[in-house]
Amino acid sequence: MWLGPEEVLLAGALWVTERANPFFLLQRRRGHGKGGGLTGLLVGTLDVVLDSSARVAPYRILHQTQDSQVYWAVACGSSRKEITKHWEWLENNLLQTLSIFDNEEDITTFVKGKIHGIIAEENKNEQPQSEEDPGKFKEAEVKMRKQFGMPEVEKLVNYYSCSYWKGRVPRQGWLYLTVNHLCFYSFLLGKEVTLVIQWVDVTQLEKNATLLFPECIKVSTRDSELYFSMFLNINETFKLMEQLANIAMRQLLDNESFLQDKSLPKPRKPLKNISALKRDLDARAKNECYRATFRLPKDECLDGHTDCTLWTPFNKMHIPGQMFVSNNYICFASKAEEACHLIIPLREVTIVEKADSSSVLPSPLSISTKSKMTFFFANLKDRDFLVQRISDFLQRTPSKKPCGSDREWKWNLADPGSEEVPELPSSSPLAVSPTPALSCRPVNFCAGEVPTASQGLLKLFRRNSEELLGPKGAKEKMKEESWNIHFFEYGRGMCMYRTARTRELVQKGIPENLRGELWLLFSGAWNEMVTHPGYYADLVEKSMGKYNLATEEIERDLHRSMPEHPAFQNELGIAALRRVLTAYAFRNPTIGYCQAMNIVTSVLLLYCNEEEAFWLLVALCERMLPDYYNTRVVGALVDQGIFEELTREYLPQLSEKMQDLGVISTISLSWFLTLFLSVMPFESAVVIVDCFFYEGIKFILQVSLAILDANMEKLLQCCDEGEAMTILGRYLDNVVNRQSVSPPIPHLHALLTSGDDPPLEIDIFELIKTSYEKFSNLKADDIEQMRFKQRLKVIQSLEDTAKKSVVRAVSGDIGFSIEELEELYVVFKAKYLMSCYWGNNRAAAARRDQSLPYLEQYRIDVEQFKELFISLTPWSCGAHTPVLAGRLFRLLDENRDSLINFKEFVTGMSGMYHGDLTEKLKVLYKLHLPPALNPEETESALEATSYFTEDVTTEETQDDKGRRNENGPEKEEKGTSPQDYRYYLRMWAKEKESKKETIKDLPKMSQEQFIELCKTLYNMFSEDPVEQELYHAIATVASLLLRIGEVGKKFSNKPMRKSEDCRANNTQDPVSEEESPTSEHSQNSAVEQQPQADHEDKTCGDVQPEKAQQENQTLGDASAEGPGSPLQLLSDDETKDDMSMSSYSMVSTGSLQCEDIADDTVLVGCEGSSAAARYGSTIDTDWSISFEQILASMLTETALVNYFEKKVDILQKIKDQKKVERQFSSSSDYELSSVSG
Repeated sequence: MWLGPEEVLLAGALWVTERANPFFLLQRRRGHGKGGGLTGLLVGTLDVVLDSSARVAPYRILHQTQDSQVYWAVACGSSRKEITKHWEWLENNLLQTLSIFDNEEDITTFVKGKIHGIIAEENKNEQPQSEEDPGKFKEAEVKMRKQFGMPEVEKLVNYYSCSYWKGRVPRQGWLYLTVNHLCFYSFLLGKEVTLVIQWVDVTQLEKNATLLFPECIKVSTRDSELYFSMFLNINETFKLMEQLANIAMRQLLDNESFLQDKSLPKPRKPLKNISALKRDLDARAKNECYRATFRLPKDECLDGHTDCTLWTPFNKMHIPGQMFVSNNYICFASKAEEACHLIIPLREVTIVEKADSSSVLPSPLSISTKSKMTFFFANLKDRDFLVQRISDFLQRTPSKKPCGSDREWKWNLADPGSEEVPELPSSSPLAVSPTPALSCRPVNFCAGEVPTASQGLLKLFRRNSEELLGPKGAKEKMKEESWNIHFFEYGRGMCMYRTARTRELVQKGIPENLRGELWLLFSGAWNEMVTHPGYYADLVEKSMGKYNLATEEIERDLHRSMPEHPAFQNELGIAALRRVLTAYAFRNPTIGYCQAMNIVTSVLLLYCNEEEAFWLLVALCERMLPDYYNTRVVGALVDQGIFEELTREYLPQLSEKMQDLGVISTISLSWFLTLFLSVMPFESAVVIVDCFFYEGIKFILQVSLAILDANMEKLLQCCDEGEAMTILGRYLDNVVNRQSVSPPIPHLHALLTSGDDPPLEIDIFELIKTSYEKFSNLKADDIEQMRFKQRLKVIQSLEDTAKKSVVRAVSGDIGFSIEELEELYVVFKAKYLMSCYWGNNRAAAARRDQSLPYLEQYRIDVEQFKELFISLTPWSCGAHTPVLAGRLFRLLDENRDSLINFKEFVTGMSGMYHGDLTEKLKVLYKLHLPPALNPEETESALEATSYFTEDVTTEETQDDKGRRNENGPEKEEKGTSPQDYRYYLRMWAKEKESKKETIKDLPKMSQEQFIELCKTLYNMFSEDPVEQELYHAIATVASLLLRIGEVGKKFSNKPMRKSEDCRANNTQDPVSEEESPTSEHSQNSAVEQQPQADHEDKTCGDVQPEKAQQENQTLGDASAEGPGSPLQLLSDDETKDDMSMSSYSMVSTGSLQCEDIADDTVLVGCEGSSAAARYGSTIDTDWSISFEQILASMLTETALVNYFEKKVDILQKIKDQKKVERQFSSSSDYELSSVSG
């Protein structure tokens, strides 16, 4: 590439001049290419350690003038070819012009101007893409690609200098972190280390320090543990590695591949050596942390944050902290944890103004909201810029919202006297109160259904109202009054100041009238609800009357959701629950419906109206409990791992016992998935839900630890899992809420587990208090960190389980061992994943359906199969291999969806690796019959179909024919129509029958198909050590089989001739016995020439068949119309019997080499001009041969028998395939000249 001219003082240091003229020098780096000796090794080591650009560009061109000591670098190149092109351009275009100048300074100025002009011209087109990444970084990306053989689509995120510990020796080098791989390269005095690890293979990442390794990062995979140390910034490196591994886990979990965010704001000042991708990942990490801290919607992106102070009127103080600004929110978090959190939605903001600065209060800013609250921020560093950003976001914020004031709506709900909310006038405008409008919606879109109430079901089904007048009712009133005082002091609605006082009130239990409101606020669901007006109503309308697997499961579980509560003993509650669950299943088909969602949703509906319950469910499933409710409950398993880790840390005595009993895995899933609702009395569990919405998963883990701690003595004396479960079950059944105003609901679990002794009751508020006293030092950030670590472990263990179940499912019918199958599965999955992140489309990811059985989840297409086949097949056929791979793919793809699963893949491989000669030949034979052989590759589609009908029923043949001829609509419809089940049943029945298949069941082979078989065999033997013997053997067998076919034709033709009338003039006479020797001689001589020809030039012969197939594809339809021009295999003056010529031509097609063919010879299947002849009189449609005849002929030749019966180690092939996959070069940069020059 051309370089902006840079000054070089010592032109000879570490460089060797290869060409020179009066104005330019072409130089090569010492040590690059062959030789170099000790100097080369030293220079190579220096280049790697110092990350010199000479590693990627070992050639350069310098500009010089005779009297000057200064040189200018004008071009560099990675290969001799590239640099020579630049050198020739300079010689042809500049040398003559430069010789005219008298002044040397003018020469240098002219050269510089010319080079700058070339660079500007080149950059014209590339500017949009390349301006993002700094030059030094681009150079590193080029090095990475060259070093590790990565394609253009593999993006480098960052690179670091570090040491890799090989044994006890550190190897200094460079660690490259790309989107999909961790790569390391080191070259020290001739010793080279090259590592490439896919992020999807990483099972553990740890940052630790030991005596042996100073502060280091340990990367574990299933096969190895790697240690890297001596980082300049180990924390940044480790954080980035965690992020990339997390992205890979997401890809394994739900097919979410990495898509770069192109809409990132440009940095205000250029960032040195930081790529756009690194900025993108940093922004993602900050966004995730920001959203989690303030419970904001998933699409909210942080724009920036700044230090400031916030005036808090409740304690008359300026609290230091940070202000965060994003597209739709202004948030504040105090530096002292729990001092104050604030969320101001921009939709609520009315005025943003700069107040006058003073020495006491520099740079103040006041923000006023619709609910008449004003917030004062001060000590803002860049106030003007901040105000400008906020005003920009305010302009983009839609002004018309369905509710004007949170406060008005909330007070309506809070007023105990306004229980009959539906009585409010339905005509009241949306801007005043959304509640009446929402109450009408369900009636409108569910006409004919039972209408649902616009409020929590608990209000409609409240019994025992005398409780409200007793001491419990008085306690409830006091709680409400405490909250009203809190609202007065700290504000109400989204803009409430959230402090330690708020948490104290939540711990004491939220009053029933306020529960729905505060759940919506603390979870952040309220934000999503008000910004998506009508969304829920539309979803319900769309989902009503639709049926799928999720709706079936929902119907099954509806009556199991809190059956003991009166609200769900009638159609009103059941209908509401059905609508919410169905709407969510349609919103998020990847989750759809999962057991436990019904229990949680039914509780939400008791305190909220339908729309509110829906948005709370969204917040739970998508933000607060990520991945909990998918098919594999990954999120719950992750948090179970965290719980085990915390038990080890806080309750070490109990931890070991619990592990031995295997209890934690059993209890944690039921506790976490239902937030204790299924294991605790309802009125107690709902207090847990209160704290959960305020604190998040941290609180659930905290309470779980407190429960184990309270039962420690009993659990330590347990003998088995059942006893431990009974102890914990009884304890939870007796956790009571003595303050609840609702009548106690009989707890089913309690009835089943009650023992003889009167139970000891535990007050829920005491349990919560204990959990805060003992385990409150759990931090949300630490839990997120632990979640990452556990997610790696859980997903990799799920992948291992999937591998084992797939291997177990296929091992019975396949000849491979378990170890071989596991290795094949790894290769197969890697090929699929590679297409996900290196294929530029999302087709591969789209075809993985998580709901399918493991065996069907990874499927590959024909191109991926060809790549695997070429690297793993024991039958290498040179350039003919892809053709053979395509045929095997068609043979394996029985359902014609152009994809094959792992079982089909290993079935095909097993056919080539296992079984005796007969089995292997049977596979080879089938590869030359339809459906494996394309109609274009044989006489015609019609004839191909007629052969196929011999071993399937007429009905199925027509189906298959239609399927082969029509590639479009039917393929897409398959999988949705009811007939699909019958189709699969038929396929399975056919699969069962195929096991009984004998060699007699195989259809006969036509002459054209036999040609293709011979072609394959010739190509297959071309690189074998005993290829001469094999050629001789196959020549003998081919000529014998051709004669057998001729003899067979005599018998089959006689009765037909009698029945046919005068077609004799078009048909040749049968071959007479006198002519047979000539025919035989010509066949043998032609066939036996083959080995020498192949030996001389394999390439030409290998390419010909493919070329022929491509050229002849268009002529398939014309083939059946009539005889073509006669085939002229020999020169025109030689005349032979037509049949003998035909036989001769069949053997020679695609196997005779270029040197052996005369100018006037026309070869079947080798030239486009002879394509018509190929399908004309030369192809004898009456000629056929059976599998038994081929097998019997093959058995006469020892060389052929030995070839097909020799064992090939597939594990060795897999190892080689993994090496080739990334095109490692043994001393990458130092041999580039020989590779590319």
